[in-house]
Amino acid sequence: MKLFLSVDMEGISGIVDTSYINPDSGVNYQRGRQFMTQDANAVIEAALEWGVKEIVVADSHNTMNNILWESLHPAARLIAGTPRDCSMVQGLDESFDAAMFIGYHTRQGIPGVLSHTMSGVIHNLYVNGRVVGEFGFNAIYAGLYQVPVCMVSGDNLIAVEASELIPGISTAIVKQAVSRTAALCLPREEATAELKQKTKAALSQLKTIAPLQTATPLEVAIEFSHAGQAELAAIVPGSHYETKSNTVSFRAADQVEMYKTMRAMLNLASGAEFF
Repeated sequence: MKLFLSVDMEGISGIVDTSYINPDSGVNYQRGRQFMTQDANAVIEAALEWGVKEIVVADSHNTMNNILWESLHPAARLIAGTPRDCSMVQGLDESFDAAMFIGYHTRQGIPGVLSHTMSGVIHNLYVNGRVVGEFGFNAIYAGLYQVPVCMVSGDNLIAVEASELIPGISTAIVKQAVSRTAALCLPREEATAELKQKTKAALSQLKTIAPLQTATPLEVAIEFSHAGQAELAAIVPGSHYETKSNTVSFRAADQVEMYKTMRAMLNLASGAEFF
């Protein structure tokens, strides 16, 4: 069996605010990297114990150079660094039997520890009319390769968001959200045990989890935080700019085009000044 792990940072055990996740200014960032690597290793160890033969880990936060390579379980291969055409799911294709999203968080505009969608410029992200966050967007990508996302880890609220999209998904809840920058966290040992137990449960129940089904071509719409961002995103050929809602939409033939076009718009929009 071949397993893909996309590992973000906001939903990692023990992480509650930006001091753990900001490579430039986070006073707890080095601790956050350790926590991230420990969570990944817990999942890897459980997967190997269950019988998985091949594991690929995609570092999926910020510059995507967060996981401590020298401390990562030697049975796993690491995809690190940026830019990557498909960012958080780079390397995922039809050769994988399953995917797990580790350290994920809720989408922009709803409660949850460090909730957002890809970047602060995105207010809402829609695929075929359905609002999604990073979990949903990446699960759609996996589903178009017929790869089921069988487990997610993070706080109690990403567990709800993921379960609404993928009924029966295993949810490793390592903290309870108190606010956007506070949480009741499991002790390290309990968090590790939760990750291991839910990893094995997910793999044992894999046949009951269907890949997330999405029709193609994909109709993608990005509602930006303000007009300046939308105006820059609309530079992308083939896009449509709805000025009343600061929304830029486009049609993608497949998952790779969906991801690359979203990233292009995001990068352009990020160059807009607020004032």
